[in-house]
Amino acid sequence: MRPERLAELYQEACELDVLAFKPGNVSVYADGHAMTIDDFRRSAKVSAPPLCHPDHTLGERIFYAVKATRAAVGCNTNLGIILLAAPLIAAGLERRYGSSLRHSLQRVLATTTVADAQWAFKAIALAAPGGLGTSPTQDVHEPASMTLTQAMGLAANRDRIALQYLTDYRDIFDFSALTYYNAKNFWVSKTWSAVAVFVDLLSRFPDSHIERKYGPQFSNEIAAKMVWLKAQMAEASHPETLLPAFYAVDKAFKAQGINPGTTADMTVATLLTVFLQDDWPASSGS
Repeated sequence: MRPERLAELYQEACELDVLAFKPGNVSVYADGHAMTIDDFRRSAKVSAPPLCHPDHTLGERIFYAVKATRAAVGCNTNLGIILLAAPLIAAGLERRYGSSLRHSLQRVLATTTVADAQWAFKAIALAAPGGLGTSPTQDVHEPASMTLTQAMGLAANRDRIALQYLTDYRDIFDFSALTYYNAKNFWVSKTWSAVAVFVDLLSRFPDSHIERKYGPQFSNEIAAKMVWLKAQMAEASHPETLLPAFYAVDKAFKAQGINPGTTADMTVATLLTVFLQDDWPASSGS
């Protein structure tokens, strides 16, 4: 698949992320956490070229995308997005005839290197995500001694992004991509289908970013609010009728400093996955 096309699909997924009303996150409906939608849009624009550079390794794509973002907006807007998007884009760039996106991704994750881990460690340290801290093994501030996939495996029990590397993105292929397609059949709108993915994910899985900051104290409350929003969505005849409910939850989350960042990152990765899958047949020979 052409790098230019991959960059288009990546930026479309990132743009839908800011158009979708995801309570607790930054969107066109509400800023928050000292960030704006312009920060996210600039981040998507500047991170696309290094992520889709055909001559970069996986680790280099991650580092240079984070570095470009940091230079453009001066804060961590998209580390999780980059970590999830980079293997998907690598799968697109390395696509073999007759191979599905999922099989191509499995091959990418099975062949990561220690050098990939070292580049990713540098990217994570540069982004300085909230709640990073230190680790007794494979600390990002120390040289890597195992592959990127192996290093992600060490964090998989406490980080849902790391878990995707260990499971070949099972959450996305077996769950959230299907949620998107079902919602798209119902809503038609890509934006509200993205909302459905976010709400469904957050109703089922605690957000890693929130639990790193606060522990599990908010997890049940958040899940209950998402279950309520899912019920509202199932009964709504038009998306605009849902806005008061979403504004109410967004206000409550932000008043408590709740930012479901990992779930937002998973939503972007889901969008990129479905866009790549939908574009896959047309890419034969590219």
